[in-house]
Amino acid sequence: MPFILILILVVGLGAYFITTYNKFQQFKTQIEASIQEIGNQLKRQASLIPNLESAVKGQLSHEKEVYKMLTDARQKIAKAEKSGTATDIEQAIQSVQNMVPSINVAIESNPELKADRTITKFMDELTDTADKLMYSRRSVIDLSQAYNQMLVTFPSNMIANMFGFTKEKGLEVPLTGSHVSVSKEEMNDVKVNI
Repeated sequence: MPFILILILVVGLGAYFITTYNKFQQFKTQIEASIQEIGNQLKRQASLIPNLESAVKGQLSHEKEVYKMLTDARQKIAKAEKSGTATDIEQAIQSVQNMVPSINVAIESNPELKADRTITKFMDELTDTADKLMYSRRSVIDLSQAYNQMLVTFPSNMIANMFGFTKEKGLEVPLTGSHVSVSKEEMNDVKVNI
């Protein structure tokens, strides 16, 4: 009977050692993968954002030309209405007639002026990229915290010492400075002025 109890105890301890060792290894590989994901998201940001920015700038410059033509025509018509002289009216009509083909070409090549959707898409991509980076960083922080907690808690710390597991840094951030305190201004509600 005592032999069976000793055998059960040895098997139980062995299972605990193996499980704890594997948990340490699992955390280490997850931390490495999370750090690689941060790099992946930074690479995505580095290639995506400049291309989106170029597309938005191109779209906005195209639409800016159309709006400028329309504004110029409107100003000439307003001047002609105000002065009432035949010369100003004739110049306004001539100016509008000269701009109409240019405006038609611009609008025909892009029937809908889409800057608002283009900018919205750009902002959505920026937000998505920032969220993915934040999530990847959060994963590294959480995994490092769980791993490091196992290093210092009993009895998993004994296994960590036996196999030479060492502390994971997680994200390196200074432990002092303005980022670890909240100023009075930061405690106020944020107001958005549009």
